[in-house]
Amino acid sequence: MKNLLPHYKIILASNSPRRKELLAGLDVDFEVRVLKGIDESYPNNLPTKQIAQYISQKKAAAYRNTIAHDELVITADTIVVLGDEVMGKPKDEADACRMLRELSGKTHQVITGVTLTTTEKQHSFSVETDVTFKEFSEEEIVYYVKKYQPMDKAGSYGIQEWIGYVGVTSLQGSYFNVMGLPVQRIYEALKNF
Repeated sequence: MKNLLPHYKIILASNSPRRKELLAGLDVDFEVRVLKGIDESYPNNLPTKQIAQYISQKKAAAYRNTIAHDELVITADTIVVLGDEVMGKPKDEADACRMLRELSGKTHQVITGVTLTTTEKQHSFSVETDVTFKEFSEEEIVYYVKKYQPMDKAGSYGIQEWIGYVGVTSLQGSYFNVMGLPVQRIYEALKNF
């Protein structure tokens, strides 16, 4: 599938090791290119389900004037939503523990917004997955946060880590979306680009 888009060089706009691994799983050639200091804020009145896609489009806008005519850049943003609360990356260990306590025993949504951008066109979408956790003990929460340091993860967890192994009781939607990149949808979007 390396010739999925023979006219474009694919650029992944992310340093996330999980996103690199997932995109590599599609057997497409790509390079990583990261711009620093992109504003990831969003309007307070933006509906929760639109936030991740909005931020992925904002990231894409930062790249638009830096890409060549034969390059396609993939930008993405993942958020965790519990009720009306958007959980980004934790500020510190205490914040990570707070988030996991809130997620404990409940179903939440993981939403990833993705934008594919060239100099001539753009396509955006978002993918939502429902994740249900068992009730965590305080000992389990502290163990996970101390050992796995989930400071770079929305909602303070990585489903592919220990907490996902012991805690996920139900999942509706894409597992890979929860890891940070809905690769099946990206594959279809690249095929149809």
